[in-house]
Amino acid sequence: MAGSNSTTMGISAAVMKSLKQMLAEENNGYMVSILNKLKSTKYIQPGEVPGIDLYMDQVTKFMDERLETMKRRGDDKLLTKTMINNYTKNDLLPSPKKKKYTKDHMYTLLFIYYLKNVMPMDDTRSILKPLTDMFFGETGSIDMEDIYAEIFDIAHEQSFSITRDVVRKYYKSKESFEDVEDQKEKDFLQAFAFIAMLCFDVYMKKMMIEKIIDDNFSISSDKKTGKKGEESKDKESGSEEKKDKE
Repeated sequence: MAGSNSTTMGISAAVMKSLKQMLAEENNGYMVSILNKLKSTKYIQPGEVPGIDLYMDQVTKFMDERLETMKRRGDDKLLTKTMINNYTKNDLLPSPKKKKYTKDHMYTLLFIYYLKNVMPMDDTRSILKPLTDMFFGETGSIDMEDIYAEIFDIAHEQSFSITRDVVRKYYKSKESFEDVEDQKEKDFLQAFAFIAMLCFDVYMKKMMIEKIIDDNFSISSDKKTGKKGEESKDKESGSEEKKDKE
């Protein structure tokens, strides 16, 4: 199974060196600082999750310590008891066994953490509910750790091309608003252009994600409610026509 030999995640040292050389030609210290931030981000690797069942306090402590570099601000809460209880109530996370959380619970929580940062809870549930139904515990042909390892490897393979694309967008933003003479205004507008390009990229991918979920993961509640809605509309329009005739 892929993932067993993974040693890192994100931007490797060799990739960082190559990107920094590209950026050094134009002395882009700010972009280098962004790359350094990405490089310093630590991910929980396959096999690092404890093999023993944990109580709630142990779960939150493990996640908080291992995902420390994910925090935007020092006092940010990555995972709380309330969050975990809500995930269970909303069918994102299977219930604990005698108040203890297994390794499969931990990997499911990691998937929740990453997915909920880019999509609504309803979509996250649409993806994770069938995943846990099929593979949580001893129900599937492979376990949750194998699935996490596979996804981990795929993400690692994509990290360089994604980062390189970000660098290209940065260069493109530095070419924008060249006619603006005031340097402060130009710097602001170029930073805005960089953010806008990144946001547009995320927006397009988000639309694709939603389409895939709607086609493959969700029981189309819209269609169900839509059908009922159409029937009620027909009844309403029919009653209105009847009134008009009367």
